[in-house]
Amino acid sequence: MEKIQKTEREWREILKPEEFRVLRQAGTEPAFKGEYTDTETVGVYHCRACDAELFRSDTKFHSGCGWPSFYEPGDSDAVILKEDVSMGMRRVEVLCARCESHLGHVFHGEGFGTPTDDRYCINSVSLKLEPS
Repeated sequence: MEKIQKTEREWREILKPEEFRVLRQAGTEPAFKGEYTDTETVGVYHCRACDAELFRSDTKFHSGCGWPSFYEPGDSDAVILKEDVSMGMRRVEVLCARCESHLGHVFHGEGFGTPTDDRYCINSVSLKLEPS
């Protein structure tokens, strides 16, 4: 996969302000407000910044957390996991492997009964859905 690198100015030119805040500044959209929180459309979720394939609808599940949840990325190389100790918490940040945009966080062992026992909690504004 070819990496994509842009300056902050270039990202600001192609992303809407809320997209830039979340994707490039590691922001979080409000819970239960995102476009894909409850979506059940069959398809593929891509990075809104660079269009890399990230998640598939068959790994999406209803976690009740207020953000789209997936139990694994479409390809193990699609995302980068990075320790995040911001906001007084210890979490694992999920980044797009192609453009290193912030997607959300992943949590393990919460008892959702998914095949991986993971919950990738992803901001809707970080994604765009390509229906099948």
